[in-house]
Amino acid sequence: MNTTNPSRVVRIGAGAGYSGDRIEPAVELATHGKLDYLVFECLAERTIALAQQARRHDPESGYDPLLEARMQAVLPVATRNGVRIVSNMGAANPLAAARKTAEIARSLGLHSLKIAAVTGDDVLDVVRSANYHFEESGDAVSAFDARIVSANAYLGAAPIVAALEAGADIVLTGRAADPSLFTAPLIHEFRWAFDDWDRLGQATVVGHLLECAGQITGGYFSDPGFKDVANLARLGFPIGEVAEDGSVVITKVAHAGGQVTTATCKEQLIYEIHDPQRYLQPDVVADFTQVRIAEEGKDRVRVTGGKGTPRTPTLKVSVAYVDGYIGEGQISYGGPGAVARGKLALEIVRERLTLCGVDVSELRFDLIGVDSLYGSSLSDGHGEPYEVRARVTGRSASKAEAIRVGNEVETLYTNGPAGGGGVTKSTREVIAVQSVLLPRELVQPSFTIVEV
Repeated sequence: MNTTNPSRVVRIGAGAGYSGDRIEPAVELATHGKLDYLVFECLAERTIALAQQARRHDPESGYDPLLEARMQAVLPVATRNGVRIVSNMGAANPLAAARKTAEIARSLGLHSLKIAAVTGDDVLDVVRSANYHFEESGDAVSAFDARIVSANAYLGAAPIVAALEAGADIVLTGRAADPSLFTAPLIHEFRWAFDDWDRLGQATVVGHLLECAGQITGGYFSDPGFKDVANLARLGFPIGEVAEDGSVVITKVAHAGGQVTTATCKEQLIYEIHDPQRYLQPDVVADFTQVRIAEEGKDRVRVTGGKGTPRTPTLKVSVAYVDGYIGEGQISYGGPGAVARGKLALEIVRERLTLCGVDVSELRFDLIGVDSLYGSSLSDGHGEPYEVRARVTGRSASKAEAIRVGNEVETLYTNGPAGGGGVTKSTREVIAVQSVLLPRELVQPSFTIVEV
């Protein structure tokens, strides 16, 4: 039976909410946040598939593209202030990420650091070895075999906890569940049992609130005239002050922009939640239905009441595969009659794609009417947009056919309505993602320590 010390608090900061997030707020947290841990959550469903593609071209790549910039910026102050770092920036190659981080640390004159690389989430061989079916479509995974790019299981907190207990100052994972990045330090610090379901459920609430960084401090929340938030250009990222019972106060660095209110916390709490009573995570099935949110003061919101039930016997695996190509072309029309000319441009391209027999399975024709050419001063003074951008996109199994979509838009320069300009065209490979459920005993995570 765990005993509770209500006076003890672990301070966890959110250093990133996605791969391309800002770096300055993380440095601000490490400098002024009085943190115990700084967590960077940087993986989305498709991100790791793109990382796997990069690793195929270069065995020493495949980690987060901003890993080097983040570590260069954060490591000196984090080391000086005793802040431990946990992140899934390892993406498709945690070992290479750990080696690169060690290299950066040495270049900065930092020594006596332990960097842990958590591996075992890459289960491509396991998924290919049996007759699995996708949860979304019911299709056999084997039917996609030649097109599969990656298969990564969502790991829980256990291997991160093990790495922290081995003395790791920095833990870099591949695919781990977002809340688990925050749950692991709490399990480690408070010595919670892995079957203490209610505490793990509340810890999942903590992780879910913090994982998107600036969303909970007013970034994604803001809506001018309805939900005004000050100083968004200097938006601060959140801090969770977590007590041993799992209760948390969400706050931020006082001088940072943004805000923490009951409203920002409530919006983040329900973000991407399908069933609030059964939020399935690798560590626990969390129950958010009894969560209570109360404002304690300016930019201080207390969150309690998360519960949990035993974890499921399976782990979710994201399987990414090549699903054709998208070709796109865009062209702008401005001034009087812009909308009519834009519509005519789309009709011309529609007919041209048919006449030329371009082999596409899907097509979209859009008019984007904003203020990219003349600004709001002219556009606002007219009954219809004073500028539009015509966009045509098509999906094809063939890259060559997808390229033809953008090419037809480009020919509008001289073969379409007057005044077209600013053409862009592109072709990109489509990476689709579906899921399988894998018995958790088939996933064997471990960690490796790289020392500086």
